[in-house]
Amino acid sequence: MGCCGSTESKREWKPLEEHSCTDIPWLIIFTLFCIGMACICGYPIATGGAARLVFGYDSYGNTCGKNNTKIEGVPLSGRDMTENKFVFFLDPCNIDLINRKIKSIALCVSKCPSTELTTYSDLKQFALNNGSNLCSYDLTPTRYTTYSSEKSTKCPKLPVPPSKSVLLFRRCIPTDISCYTQFAKAFMTFVSDNTVLQRVISGVMASKEIIIGLCILALVLSLIMMVVIRYISQLLVWILTVLVIIGSTGGTGVLWWFYVDHRKALNSNTTSVFGKEVASDNVKALLFYAIGATIFTVVLLLVMFFMRKRVALTISLFHVAGKVFIHLPLLVLQPFWTFLCLILFWIYWIGVLLFLGTTGTPVKNNSTGVVGYEMQGPLQFLVWYHVVGLIWISEFILAFQQMTIAGAVVTYYFTRNKSQMPATPIISSMARTIRYHLGTLAKGSFIITLVKIPRLILTYIHSQLKGKENACARCMVKACVCCLWCLEKCLAYLNQNAYTATAINSTSFCTSAREAFLILVENALRVAAINTVGDFVLFLGKILIVSCTAFAGVLALNYQRDYTVWVLPLLIVCVFAFLVAHCFLSVFENVVDVLFLCFAVDTKYNDGSPGREYYMDKALMEFVENSKKMGWKKPDDGDGREMKPMARGTSA
Repeated sequence: MGCCGSTESKREWKPLEEHSCTDIPWLIIFTLFCIGMACICGYPIATGGAARLVFGYDSYGNTCGKNNTKIEGVPLSGRDMTENKFVFFLDPCNIDLINRKIKSIALCVSKCPSTELTTYSDLKQFALNNGSNLCSYDLTPTRYTTYSSEKSTKCPKLPVPPSKSVLLFRRCIPTDISCYTQFAKAFMTFVSDNTVLQRVISGVMASKEIIIGLCILALVLSLIMMVVIRYISQLLVWILTVLVIIGSTGGTGVLWWFYVDHRKALNSNTTSVFGKEVASDNVKALLFYAIGATIFTVVLLLVMFFMRKRVALTISLFHVAGKVFIHLPLLVLQPFWTFLCLILFWIYWIGVLLFLGTTGTPVKNNSTGVVGYEMQGPLQFLVWYHVVGLIWISEFILAFQQMTIAGAVVTYYFTRNKSQMPATPIISSMARTIRYHLGTLAKGSFIITLVKIPRLILTYIHSQLKGKENACARCMVKACVCCLWCLEKCLAYLNQNAYTATAINSTSFCTSAREAFLILVENALRVAAINTVGDFVLFLGKILIVSCTAFAGVLALNYQRDYTVWVLPLLIVCVFAFLVAHCFLSVFENVVDVLFLCFAVDTKYNDGSPGREYYMDKALMEFVENSKKMGWKKPDDGDGREMKPMARGTSA
């Protein structure tokens, strides 16, 4: 990961001129934690849990495709299943969503039925022809056609749908869509008519080409939006300003007009006694609303007046962010790499979780006779360790993207001659992050994990106890969840700026967070303007992408009039479009935030004089010049003659 020797405790603030490893102890802790995650994966592989998941096992503890050992107290265990390599469920559509399993007896068979079997004679003939017994092991094929009460529990439910085995997991999965309809119906209990649900699913299957095409359209629109937003950001900001002014003043005027009108009606004595009481209450309510709206409008207009120069800064930052994407086009691919890494990790995490579900000691259910596997004793905590790993490593991957973007944008901002930039700034930023700053990412992501875990636990407790606790307890739990959510968002924003400070000056996480926080406090009004106006402009971009994709979907689906239910296809497309737009425009938002911190540092420690020239782009320089003409003063940096060094640190 790169080893670095000791450096001086303090140096002058010189962006990108010196790099050193940061938060090495946290890198060691994170490495040990990842080794523990790997050991959790190795445990089910070594004890046979992974083999039971991959090859499948029946309801009596026999692993399909292997010669098994006897389980005490289970007569049908310990059978040689070398030739029986597939798992067959007697009732594959009976799914228990709460326990996440199929509520059916499972058997190991040598072949899945490829055609529908409607009678017990068909079951007998299939067993004799293929050597694949679809009833319980203690029921021979010759007894399939004889009357017996055991057939209802030991033989499959008739008719047996045709099925085929999955490529990797050897399970006999029904090919009939009606089984999937029943599965979907368990999720969508509000749909009372099963035929409607079948039409919805059929519409999705028939429209899959259109759905794929619309998803590609959403990707293209997101890429176009990232380019276009550079040129239309100023227009959007001023449109937003006008709409806010018109909406607030107009709404306040309407409330006062209603108040005057109701007041005149009350004084005219044209209503009954009961009507006068109602009218009096309405007049009081309208007066209260009108006064509140007036105060809100006055405060809003004052804030917008004092923040008008900050809005101009937001426009300049958007303009420079567009230039950043021109010089760093690979930034557009960051959501792809991050999404790919997250998907691969989540697949691995789910796979290990499934391994753990088939690991442990065989336990027989005395009521059903079915054998399951459970981890007992301290091994039960492996699942909780695995859950913490899901949150921490996912946050680490997201933090790596933020640090990569920050490093590339910092390189762009603090390089005076853009022709001297590295050939691949994104790759250089990734390499610099891997070599020097993985410990900082581990520490920052762990802080988010510490806040997210109790929030998720409280959310789960609230959902489990819903309707059982009193209103006061429910309100307290919701308040705690809300507070933790707000804290998480604040820490995430501070972390992002701390990563930027680390990319600039190669300081430890705590040192970077402290320096970034002080700079943000000094520029509080600017931060508020960027996080309100800028975020709203990006939100408009997301809504525009979703709207265009949905409109194109309506036009495309209009040619498939046989499928009248368009709700689910359009919902899938709109959700995908919003997620894609959010991923891409979030990168744009990150770039703007990094540029702002660089700009704030630049204006704090430089003044444009010889030896202290600005690093900023021409658009930001014009903003500074205009601000100086209007009497703007830069934040105090001491005596104003020499640059204040940013304190360095190793680990905090």
